[in-house]
Amino acid sequence: MSAPAQVKALNCPSCGAPLTIRAFEHTLSAVCGNCLSILDTKDPNLQVLQQFKAREGVQPRIPLGTRGKLRGDVYEVVGYQERTITVDDVPYFWSEYLLFNPYKGFRYLTEYQGHWNDVATLRNLPQVDTRGPRPVATLLGEKYYHFQTASATTTYVLGEFPWRVRVGDIAEVRDFVSPPRMLSQEGTEGETVWSLGEYMTGARVWEAFGLPGSPPEAVGVFASQPSPYKGSAKGVWLLCLFLLVALLAVAQAFLAFSRQEQVFRGNYSFSPRSGGEASFVTEVFELKGRPSSVEVGVNTDLANNWAYFRLALINGDTGQAYDFGREVSYYYGRDSDGAWTEGRANDRAVIPTVPAGRYYLRVEPEMDAGASPVRYELTVRRDVPYMGWFWMAAGLLLVPPAFKSLRSVGFERRRWQESDYAGSSSGSGDDE
Repeated sequence: MSAPAQVKALNCPSCGAPLTIRAFEHTLSAVCGNCLSILDTKDPNLQVLQQFKAREGVQPRIPLGTRGKLRGDVYEVVGYQERTITVDDVPYFWSEYLLFNPYKGFRYLTEYQGHWNDVATLRNLPQVDTRGPRPVATLLGEKYYHFQTASATTTYVLGEFPWRVRVGDIAEVRDFVSPPRMLSQEGTEGETVWSLGEYMTGARVWEAFGLPGSPPEAVGVFASQPSPYKGSAKGVWLLCLFLLVALLAVAQAFLAFSRQEQVFRGNYSFSPRSGGEASFVTEVFELKGRPSSVEVGVNTDLANNWAYFRLALINGDTGQAYDFGREVSYYYGRDSDGAWTEGRANDRAVIPTVPAGRYYLRVEPEMDAGASPVRYELTVRRDVPYMGWFWMAAGLLLVPPAFKSLRSVGFERRRWQESDYAGSSSGSGDDE
């Protein structure tokens, strides 16, 4: 474990309250927690650089002097500041905790509405490309997409800092994101600093610093917050593809092993103008083998007309009947958009699991009283696979990945609604 920071005790020249300097020679300014005077620690007399007023009750969530372990090293909280940006006349502020290790130097923890980031300044500067619809920064081969540019004002400070901090300091901040990381550029008069932050949950922060209670609940979606659906949606789609291929193989096996044997075929005609009894029964046919499906097909020569067929497949030995009906309609014509058609002149019905035996069809056609006669053909095939079940299964398999993708798109949309590109369809172009 790294050694703790050196500590030096001083007294505030304004109010006499004791001051504790933890970063020692690295500290350039310190804030008296009693009278909120900002002091020059390099001045032997602790010159007062600024005294400010702040709203009452400002209490950092991580108290000054708290030590915690980040990336395997012990850091101590030595400074705290709040910074504010204003968007559409609405102020938004976030907290920054300055951490110090005498061997590793300084790093930061930032917090906004329960979202935390572990931040360190950079030595290697990223390359920024501004030629596209939005700037892109590249660091060590990774692309970061511009999220927001704003003027950040320091509105509260406490503790000590390795720079001459002042309330009211303004910096131009540009943020670029590649979740879970964020690149930030801060520009002040004559100085530009780049930093790299990585998203942390409040639970990890509380564990690292041994804080009591629970962290504040995160609100909304943060700019660098990793999507809980990224990668998982792709995995679910790959699993779905595998299952669809397996389902297709099963369907092909069903088709290959189905006999699809035609056991009956008959041609008939019906004229609604003739009157009389329309219903009749066909000759008997035999269904052999194991209980399996039966397909009854109706093929007509309908043209701009419709017909309804009440049908029943009846076991001639037991009298068991399978009643069903099929409506057939077919219309065509031409209008200003060209030729059009509607419906079909044929249809079919599949009856599952019909046992073997001697069967016949009872048929009762129906049409408009003044309709033209129709000729039609009835066919019966044994052991025909019903592919509707496979289509239903395929549709159900597509539900989970589609749901995941929708959730992923929604998460990204909420992320970029907080950016300078609110309303755009895509933020970073990440594959989900």
